[in-house]
Amino acid sequence: MPIVRDERPMPEVELDATDLRILDLLQENCKRPLAAIGEKVGLSAPAVTERIHKLEQAGIVIGYVALLDARKLGLDVTAFIGVAIGHPRAIDSFEREIEGLEDVLECHHVTGQHTLMLKVKTESTETLEELIDRVRSIEGVSRTETMIVLSTRAERPRIPLEGADPARQRSRRPSGPRLRRAEPHA
Repeated sequence: MPIVRDERPMPEVELDATDLRILDLLQENCKRPLAAIGEKVGLSAPAVTERIHKLEQAGIVIGYVALLDARKLGLDVTAFIGVAIGHPRAIDSFEREIEGLEDVLECHHVTGQHTLMLKVKTESTETLEELIDRVRSIEGVSRTETMIVLSTRAERPRIPLEGADPARQRSRRPSGPRLRRAEPHA
């Protein structure tokens, strides 16, 4: 089942260093026992549960998944498909249609020569060609361009969180308006 972003405004949440550390630990291993997370952040398991629930309610934590090796599951071809849509009104129906294509892992509305960029994983170039034909057959598609991945050096599902782990500090611009970091208490 795909993760579909909820575009409704979410309540503003202040995140302190403990929240950021909990998020970082969940990204590292979401199966880690709550008591172990609590030990690392200095809270009891029930307090960790309460904070995680707050993060889920705010839409910051949107799910928990297992990361799989696609190649070991027979999905040897990764590709990006740039899709040009002829009219902006066709974008919504295209996106709904794409949700039914299992080989499409991601669909992004982008700038540049393409309207949308799809990330796909499939069994072979033959199944990729079939997928491209299905994408091209969707109403509103005027053109596609496919780029096959030859090798992958980095594929990170983890979002770096400033302040979560002092050992990994680096300068980053502040995130969007819905996320505010709480000031440290004096």
